[in-house]
Amino acid sequence: MSATANKAKNFKKSKKGLYLSLGSTAFGAISVAKQAKLARNDGDTLRLIDAAVSAAAIVTGLAIIYRELKRLGDDDVLLG
Repeated sequence: MSATANKAKNFKKSKKGLYLSLGSTAFGAISVAKQAKLARNDGDTLRLIDAAVSAAAIVTGLAIIYRELKRLGDDDVLLG
């Protein structure tokens, strides 16, 4: 494995990497909320189902990020 690939792998498991993942997941949640609102307004059941599945994926991703932050022993007030 090259040095650059090793740095990227270590960044993903760092606190900074996890907070970056948390932020990008939050932007994804905003996008899904907009998609669901449009689907409801248009009465498009298929797009509404797609938004619901995407929302479930976001919730799962947040749970994984939370678990990794707890594993790192973060002293953040929000994590308890």
